[in-house]
Amino acid sequence: MKNNLKKAIMCLFCSVTLFCNAGNSGKNVVTISKSTLLDKIKGGWAGQVIGCTYGGPIEFRWNGTMVDDHVPILWDDTRMLWYYENEPGLYDDIYMDLTFVDVFEKHGIDAPDSLHALAFAHAAYPLWHANQAARYNILNGMMPPASGYWKNNPHADDIDFQIEADFAGLMSPGMVNSAAAICERIGHIMNYGDGLYGGIFVAAMYSLAFVYDDIELIVKEALKTIPSQSDFYQCISDIIKWHKIYPDDWKSTWFEAQKKWTHDKGCPDGVFKAFNIDAKINAAYIVIGLLYGKGDYGATIDISTRCGYDADCNPANAAGILGTMKGYSHIPTFWKQGLDKVENMNFQYTEMSLNKVYGIGYRHAVTMIKQNGGTEKNDSFMIRYQAPQPVPLEIGFEGIYPTQRKNINTRLTDRANEISVDINGSGFVITGYAQAPYNQTDEVLEADIYIDNHFTETIKMPTSSLIRKHDVTWNYDLSEGNHTIKLRAKKIPENYGIQIADILIYSGKNPGKYTHY
Repeated sequence: MKNNLKKAIMCLFCSVTLFCNAGNSGKNVVTISKSTLLDKIKGGWAGQVIGCTYGGPIEFRWNGTMVDDHVPILWDDTRMLWYYENEPGLYDDIYMDLTFVDVFEKHGIDAPDSLHALAFAHAAYPLWHANQAARYNILNGMMPPASGYWKNNPHADDIDFQIEADFAGLMSPGMVNSAAAICERIGHIMNYGDGLYGGIFVAAMYSLAFVYDDIELIVKEALKTIPSQSDFYQCISDIIKWHKIYPDDWKSTWFEAQKKWTHDKGCPDGVFKAFNIDAKINAAYIVIGLLYGKGDYGATIDISTRCGYDADCNPANAAGILGTMKGYSHIPTFWKQGLDKVENMNFQYTEMSLNKVYGIGYRHAVTMIKQNGGTEKNDSFMIRYQAPQPVPLEIGFEGIYPTQRKNINTRLTDRANEISVDINGSGFVITGYAQAPYNQTDEVLEADIYIDNHFTETIKMPTSSLIRKHDVTWNYDLSEGNHTIKLRAKKIPENYGIQIADILIYSGKNPGKYTHY
């Protein structure tokens, strides 16, 4: 028996038992009572709401700096209800999960990624970053996995799937590779490489939280699903290493992470800025909360929140994972206060409440257990435990490096109908958005793109925020050297325009550190 399994047996809940078959078959069986399975599923979903609510006031208000201990974060029995009624969009990471849960409910556990993609693209909720770029791609005929591939989606390394992958782990108790397989299908809708790995890692931690009662073991075992050559793996490995060096000082580990892992290579909104929505650094904050929280619910949520950046989604993931490990009935009463006021309220843009998804999630988990060789016996399920295996290696933004960000700040219109920008490099992203006059109908604006006087594409820029193109245009495949990028108006009605913000320039030559003294 492997050492990690020996350790696992010693730290399991009494209602969850892990057996190892003799020989080298590698087949292990987890026995879990039906009541415990439901309690853990409830703990995972409720935990997300608790963590998201707690971190809501902090979200992206501390970028590149921690939220110090003297800054109060309020918690009482009114917090969740207030957000449900006044800012329901806070729970985007949860109602995004529920889109995929709903597809499974309507079309079965084996529903193809195309159904998930279409449900996601046509949903009424607003999106950002990799999600919005994928929505635009899908609505314009580019289906997954192409919709999430980094050359088609400049936000492919962003946090999007990481914050909405909880469902995959919650429906795959102890079946971590099955959770990863779900993530590979759905996560490629909007992400690739490290962005995909963020979702797989989170889902793996949820899956393992059904089996283990040791948060360090959960983190380490979940990381085995990620290829060791990836930056995502290296980042989380560093957090584990620094936790051993600074076992009682999360701020030192946070600072080490800031020094090594906060540079953003892909996201056009984050490169050369303090803003960072990259999956791996935000996943690091989840892990910092889990490791330094040491199983204490409040400490875990608080630390993940105080790490900064996406400070509602990160504690939501951490609180959901810990809630799964502990079970709903073992989440401290202090942190469940006010939950009863919202459990029957549907999340915005859905027909699902927490109480509904508890039952739906349980049914999906039972289906997955049986589909993967598990059995039902009286008041228990016997689950075929899966030892974590790494998914295939994907590397986004490979061989290119950001070298410069130029502010353009001009507007392409029917009159000012051409913009020209010179660059030196092998790639670029132009940021911006389409604008409609106040109180006028939305339109789809068009412009032609020329590189070195050669026509490359006609871009379509909807003025509607719901279906907008997140970035104006990009190309990562130029030859190294001088290039001229031109945008020429093709279809821009009077008083409409395409606002051009910045150009981000890439090179195939690694500039290393930017130091000028």
